[in-house]
Amino acid sequence: MLPFSPCFRECCRFFGDNGLTLKVFFTKAAPFGVLWTLTNYLYLHAIKKINTTDVSVLFCCNKAFVFLLSWIVLRDRFMGVRIVAAIFAIAGIVMMTYADGFHSHSVIGIALVVGSASMSALYKVLFKLLLGSAKFGEAALFLSVLAVFNVLFVTCIPVILYFTEVEYWSSFDIVPWGNLCGFSILLLTFNILLNFGIAITYPTLISLGIVLSVPVNAVVDHYTSEIVFNSVRVIAIIIIGLGFLLLLLPEEWDVWVIKLLTRLKVRKKEEIPEGNGDIASGLPNKSRRTRPSMSSFAH
Repeated sequence: MLPFSPCFRECCRFFGDNGLTLKVFFTKAAPFGVLWTLTNYLYLHAIKKINTTDVSVLFCCNKAFVFLLSWIVLRDRFMGVRIVAAIFAIAGIVMMTYADGFHSHSVIGIALVVGSASMSALYKVLFKLLLGSAKFGEAALFLSVLAVFNVLFVTCIPVILYFTEVEYWSSFDIVPWGNLCGFSILLLTFNILLNFGIAITYPTLISLGIVLSVPVNAVVDHYTSEIVFNSVRVIAIIIIGLGFLLLLLPEEWDVWVIKLLTRLKVRKKEEIPEGNGDIASGLPNKSRRTRPSMSSFAH
């Protein structure tokens, strides 16, 4: 027996009492592999249609889609502020489409990003529904299982397309291997930070990284592309960003606000009697000072 086998068996219980079996692989791991592949596939195709700023902004709507799916499927707590945030996200999508004048390429690109955000939201909701929450080792095992699924099944798709003459492969000498390897390293780093960062720090900090990518992409697009930041696009970016920030509010934020307002009211009530006491105590002292002067004036 290997020394890490007990730890491995404990992590396998994350998939169920029977551990990681062939049935579990196809019923609980394979759907997530398909959803994750579709998320990245639609996202990359969207970048070919529209600029990266619009793509990063529209992908922030996945937080609103997660709330709506969690409310419907997981029966999570209803929160009015999150409904408002979802409305902001939908309004931002419509305004972003209007900003480019409803051209065919922009509409297709926006539809691809919305589809990618929807697949990402469905991935997160199904993960919570079927598997729950994962610890550090369980998350590592789950990502390894997804990698095995991609190697076995996703790599077969380009081979099938090639032999069915739907697509053709160019010479391997003209493939930009440097850019491809750099993109792969960045994508691997993103997945590691996203999945393991939640186990180390607060999920809110991980979510803020998505919002911070918007101004970075806007600066890059401003100097590298011909993007036009008109008023409609700027308002759409602000609305979607505001909706995303509203979704980061904790579930008991209203209780905290009420407690804070109650404490402020109590402090104001305590300060008012103290002020009245100082005024009342000052009146006799002033009268005592004036009486000797009046008596001396009479003599």
